[in-house]
Amino acid sequence: MSLIDGLFLTLLNTVACLALPKLVSVILSAKNENAVPSPSAVTSQDSNSEIPSFS
Repeated sequence: MSLIDGLFLTLLNTVACLALPKLVSVILSAKNENAVPSPSAVTSQDSNSEIPSFS
């Protein structure tokens, strides 16, 4: 392997390591932005029930 090949591979690796995490972050944030959270309301059906005491 010549010096130019080594420099080219080093440059290519540097660009990949800097660009790919940013690209993945943008893709995942766009994917999560499209998801609509469903509203979940917690309701108690029996509000007069006693809470047991274990003491």
